[in-house]
Amino acid sequence: MTAQHHLVAEGHAAAEAAALAAGVTIREITGLPELEAVHRLYDEIWRPDPTNPPVTTELLRALSKAGNYVAGAFDGPRLVGACAGFFGPPARAALHSHVAGVSAAALGRSVGFALKLHQRAWALHRGVSTVAWTFDPLVRRNAHFNLAKLGAAPEEYLVDFYGGMRDGINGSDDSDRLLVHWDLTAPAVVAACAGTPSPRDARAELAGGAVVALGRSEHDLPIAGELAGDTLLVAVPRDVEALRSADPGQAKEWRVALRDVLTTLVADGARITGFDRAGWYVVTRGPQDTAAPPAPPAPEENDR
Repeated sequence: MTAQHHLVAEGHAAAEAAALAAGVTIREITGLPELEAVHRLYDEIWRPDPTNPPVTTELLRALSKAGNYVAGAFDGPRLVGACAGFFGPPARAALHSHVAGVSAAALGRSVGFALKLHQRAWALHRGVSTVAWTFDPLVRRNAHFNLAKLGAAPEEYLVDFYGGMRDGINGSDDSDRLLVHWDLTAPAVVAACAGTPSPRDARAELAGGAVVALGRSEHDLPIAGELAGDTLLVAVPRDVEALRSADPGQAKEWRVALRDVLTTLVADGARITGFDRAGWYVVTRGPQDTAAPPAPPAPEENDR
């Protein structure tokens, strides 16, 4: 068996195990009725302005027909999760995962993890080695899911990437996003997909000399810290989605504070190298840090 064949087999085995653990069946979607069900599911999750849906049935139909990735997770006959992506340059060598979501009725079952592993297996089967997507860097569970549980690597901070999204999750907040690349063949990703992720431990980092570049107060307010150091910790709010409803001004304060710190550090040559599930980005200057020991998985959220 060649190395590529081994990777494809490993990808399919990991995907099947994740789907079994989540209690779902995951498969590609091509028929119009099921594509319409994906559209309805996304509307249920994001509760968008009717003029600005996350994706339309017509677009899903076109993506699927053109050979792109559209898949659903089914609990019996019921669609409980879906993911859609499209090929990017170089032609058919990379995939951009545009939107993924899981029904509230299926949260806590790792359906999102199973969907991403199905997407990885699908991509490896087609010779694709990289999948990219964006997520809101303020959402703590998304950051842990993407960076720790899946092993994706941050590449770029994108300011107000989508403009006004006008939905029930993003509200009126700026749509800043963190672009990540998922190297499907990297040892850390292979390990993560096998159930051995590499999260970071903020307390251990502090004990090792890390400094706090952006802290979090007892009342969940951002606190400016120091930007000098080889390893820096950058906090996010405990629950920004709840904060957007309860105190939009404080949520905006977090958006600006996180944007200023991360863009400044990245512009200075630092890299986001991990995330502590308690709500801390680990940012480093210099060589890639050695991964910390694995920790128990956390529930995933919806990406977009």
